[in-house]
Amino acid sequence: MAGRFAPRPTRTTVRGGHVAVPASAGVPRQAVAPGKVRTVVPDGPLDLGLVLGPLRRGPGDPTFRAMPDGSVWRACRTPVGPGTLRVGVRGAEVRGEAWGPGAEWLLEQLPELLGAADDPSAFVPRHRVVAVARHRRPGLRLTRTGLVMESLIPSVLEQKVTTDEAYRAWRLLVRKFGEPAPGPVPGQMCVMPDAGTWRSIPSWEWHRAGVDNKRASTILRAVRVAARLEEAVRMSPTEAQGRLEVLPGIGPWTSAEVVQRSHGAADAVTVGDLHLPGIVGWALAGDRDADDSVMLELLEPYAGQRHRAARLILLSGRVPGRRAPRMPRGDIGRL
Repeated sequence: MAGRFAPRPTRTTVRGGHVAVPASAGVPRQAVAPGKVRTVVPDGPLDLGLVLGPLRRGPGDPTFRAMPDGSVWRACRTPVGPGTLRVGVRGAEVRGEAWGPGAEWLLEQLPELLGAADDPSAFVPRHRVVAVARHRRPGLRLTRTGLVMESLIPSVLEQKVTTDEAYRAWRLLVRKFGEPAPGPVPGQMCVMPDAGTWRSIPSWEWHRAGVDNKRASTILRAVRVAARLEEAVRMSPTEAQGRLEVLPGIGPWTSAEVVQRSHGAADAVTVGDLHLPGIVGWALAGDRDADDSVMLELLEPYAGQRHRAARLILLSGRVPGRRAPRMPRGDIGRL
């Protein structure tokens, strides 16, 4: 996270924060093939790192790049095919450039990706730590990708394992079974596999990536009904969570992680997380042993905006000190 504090690198703290998007260092871009372009003028402050940061799954994510010139690249599988989007800020404008069959779809969704559907003015801080974090991060908007599977699959991979294990599995599987991202992308960016390719991944490849049978089976069940799950973007966040949780292996933790990104759900607080209740409890009440029920009680004044409140708490850097060694990393691929 940039912001920048140094808590333990859990899924919650990493994704709840900010991807560092360096300020332009005056490095000229190399000539690239032109793509389709759209320019958007935000109606308020906008921080690309804060807005798009939750979409990155680790520093080696092959679908996401934050560049030294301040731009962000995303490789996506859209409803009309693979596409690559480059987003950069130029003064008061945000310029999106896209390539591939999904280019037009990505540009059409660009305003919502940048938080146009979000309403930060609806949020009223009730605690000093939250108010200070909001003052320091005026560019925080909640992104809305309009895509379910691209958030669901990595969220399932992140169930009950360390951050490093989950990010490694996502990186290995996307690089091996995805396809090269269209356009003049930086490095080796990839578009995640389509539903048919996910279904065809052999069991030993899941094992090599460190994914146990339970998580692999959940992903396989999900991709079999991928079209129905993608329809959830037209539902309310609560209804979408209900549809996702019909599938065995997908519970409130996973569904909340998905709709926070696919819908920009301001109230979808993550329950069932190992660290978030303690962080919220510590920041708001000095209670590092808070559980989900205590966390929800503390966030009750932010009803309708609980996810935003939790993100601001994470950005505040106010986290309890470590009392135990970091969870050991496992690798079933070595067995």
